[in-house]
This record gives sequence, C-alpha cells and structure tokens, in this order.
Amino acid sequence: MTGKDILKLIGCIALPVAVGSLSGIATIEPLKDWYVTLNKPSFNPPNQIFGPVWTTLYILMGISLYFIVQQPASKTKTQALVVFGVQLFLNFWWSIIFFTFKNLLFALVEIIVLWIFIAAMIYLFRKLKPIAGYLQIPYLLWVSFATLLTYSIWMLNR
Repeated sequence: MTGKDILKLIGCIALPVAVGSLSGIATIEPLKDWYVTLNKPSFNPPNQIFGPVWTTLYILMGISLYFIVQQPASKTKTQALVVFGVQLFLNFWWSIIFFTFKNLLFALVEIIVLWIFIAAMIYLFRKLKPIAGYLQIPYLLWVSFATLLTYSIWMLNR
C-alpha cells in the first residue's frame, strides 16, 4: 500500500466518521432531555452502546468506500458511489429528524428509505468488490434493528 493509498483510505474513513459525528453533535441536547422522557420498548439498548456501534459502522463504511474508490471507472462504480452518497445523506438526517425535529413518524419513513439504499449499496458494492459489500452487512443489520426500535418508540409515544 503506497502513501497515496493510505491517504485515500484515511479520507474514505474520515468522510462517514465526520458525517456521523456532525449528526451526533446536532442531537446531543435532545438526546439528554427529550429522548429520556419517551416510552421505549424493553429491548432498547443503553445509550452508551450507540456511540461505539456507530463509530465501528462508520469505519467499516469508510473501508468499503476505499475498496470501491480503488476500482476502475465503470457505470456500476458511479452508481455505487451515488448510492453511497445518498445513504450517507439519509443516515445524517435520520438522527436530526428523530432527535432534533422530534418527528417519530417521519424518522420511521426515512429510516425505511435508508434501509433500502443500504441494501442497494451492498448489492452494488458486492458486484464491484465482494468484501466491500460484505463489510456493510453489520450496518444493514443494525439499521434493521434501529428501524424496529424507531417503529416501537413511535407506537409507544403516539
């Protein structure tokens, strides 16, 4: 791996970590005061679980992105990068919709759309570099759990 490749890898990891961090910073206050007042299902994990899980997922997302960026130019690569960008955009906004805007129903709809884009990203990444797709399976599983959690919180607080 050359110095240029290492910088590219760092940049690919830094992008989702930075986007996730910005979204997290924007939701600190609502998380501390509003979220604690909500009724939550019994399977709601402790708040301290979310940071390490999301950090790990963002790092895996960046590693996958690096594998895709390294692929030769193609229509599939372009599609994969666009889908990656859309899912990252949706990922950023989910926390803000849920915690800052306190709109549980819209957050539920948005996370379902996010799930679809993650599945599409996995499909396209796998076509280009299988490991890049497989590294995103934990992300899809976590967002599946987050979707169930969002639905449950919405139902308990309507």
